[in-house]
Amino acid sequence: MRLWSKLSLITATLLSVACSVTPPKDVKVVDNFQLPRYLGTWYEIARLDHSFERGLDHVTANYSPRDDGGVKVINRGYNTKKQQWQESIGKAYFIGSPQQASLKVSFFGPFYGGYNVIDLDDEYQHALIAGPNREYLWILSRTPTIDNQTRDRLVAVAKNYGFPVEELIWVKQGKMSANP
Repeated sequence: MRLWSKLSLITATLLSVACSVTPPKDVKVVDNFQLPRYLGTWYEIARLDHSFERGLDHVTANYSPRDDGGVKVINRGYNTKKQQWQESIGKAYFIGSPQQASLKVSFFGPFYGGYNVIDLDDEYQHALIAGPNREYLWILSRTPTIDNQTRDRLVAVAKNYGFPVEELIWVKQGKMSANP
């Protein structure tokens, strides 16, 4: 295979992964989703490890409406190694009906990834989010901590969907000290 063909194949593969937005196979997204109730600040309770959040604690996500019908996304976390706050601003759009909690989100140009709400309590206080495959998973809460029963229920849902829950990173939340 010529070098150009190999580069084209690698580029196409990377783009297909980077632009994948649908939920993982056999994972159901939340129906009857109400975006206005979901907007606001969420605390990241746990996540599967990935490079763009590695080393971050005190992570929050804030969602607000955009003028174009999308959602503004502000992710913020404290980098413990660099001892500084990091922030990413992105945008999200429903990939189908806004009553189905499946969105595409972008933090860099034209590249989108999946943001799929796969579990959400009736009060919109706790959410389980999946990316486009089983390598991306987040547990979110409206408060910096969750009770054991809620944690165990969300972990069980994720495990039943085949996510590697034993690899979850439990994010430090709460008040920041002078030297975190």
